[in-house]
Amino acid sequence: MAVIQLPPHILKIGLPVPFALRDSAGMLLVPRGATVATEAQRQQLIARGIYVDENDSQQFKKALAGKVDSMVRSNALLGQIAKATADVPEAPAQPLTRRSIADPVTGWNNLMLRASAMLHDPPQADFGSRVEKLERDLLELLDGDTDAGLLTLIHATTSELHQYSVTHALLVTSVCDLAARNLPWPAEWRVSLRRAALTMNIAMTTLQDTLALQDGPVTPRQREVIDGHAAKAVKIMRELGVSDDLWLQAVEHHHASPPGPLAELSPWMQLARLIQRADIFAARLSPRKMRQAMPAIAAAKAAYLDENQKADEAGAAIIKGVGIYPPGSYVRLASTEVAIVLRRGVRANEPKVASIISRNGTPLGEPAMRDIRQKTYEITGGVAPHEVKVRLNLQRLLQL
Repeated sequence: MAVIQLPPHILKIGLPVPFALRDSAGMLLVPRGATVATEAQRQQLIARGIYVDENDSQQFKKALAGKVDSMVRSNALLGQIAKATADVPEAPAQPLTRRSIADPVTGWNNLMLRASAMLHDPPQADFGSRVEKLERDLLELLDGDTDAGLLTLIHATTSELHQYSVTHALLVTSVCDLAARNLPWPAEWRVSLRRAALTMNIAMTTLQDTLALQDGPVTPRQREVIDGHAAKAVKIMRELGVSDDLWLQAVEHHHASPPGPLAELSPWMQLARLIQRADIFAARLSPRKMRQAMPAIAAAKAAYLDENQKADEAGAAIIKGVGIYPPGSYVRLASTEVAIVLRRGVRANEPKVASIISRNGTPLGEPAMRDIRQKTYEITGGVAPHEVKVRLNLQRLLQL
């Protein structure tokens, strides 16, 4: 996709963006109609560079030319003309409410922007309430259309290196919540679970993004940050006013919870164990500069088998929650076509899929629904994301 860079001043806080904003490679950063809520979000986007595709850039140029022409005709000062910005028709705002769940891609992209700002630059005054609002909105989106949420998050996780920290946090949180629904836990535990999963890496958010793009091995200094990030996260959050002990203890032990029956562990260790297994699952789905992402079935196996290669109770709950082939992952069919999983099925191994690559290896013009109960279209295995060289339209996939 050909893209054109835009000047930073067109990005306004609190106003819906008139075009889909992209990075230099054409990957979507902000969908049309989404709102940049804070200066921190604005600066983060500006630092990455904001671009639009060629069609949108032509509309922007026409609007700007019209504004300049109008100012010249009214004898405006040269300095004012130089600072002119285009009067582009505003896109309708799409707040994160139940009304916007009809467009889950926009809802999740809005949530990613907010989560990124909070995790990279934790607010000093109202951190607890910001996390609470983020967690509630995530749950609303997840409950509104669970499969659409998984499809959006897993696609982002497998295809976008630049947003690793935030997509990982949201995916782990979603997987944890879906898994917890298969465990006999009190409802209030799930609240602490979601908040712990969202914030577990808050002490190394920037480092996570760096490591995803890093060509070389982890340095001694980076290893030191990684090893101490759980304890430091708890310290940071206590200083920011968090007092929920179940949340904090789950964060502190999310790399240290042992295998074995969950009922034999303390409440925070049970939460930490589930976060640990979801963390492994999501990490296996994510590519990095130094390694390729695994097929979903391999990621599911890594979460399911514990350190002793035995079935893990928390891992089993994850498989029940998201399936062996979760939405957003790729599979190969008996026809040799490659398909993307759209929705979970009644059984963990019977998802709804659409073929995107033909049996001769060429992209299909339109995704084609396949019934995997037919022998011709049985799933024969998973496909790693790097093997799929197709740019997907999530909105179109969700319509299927």
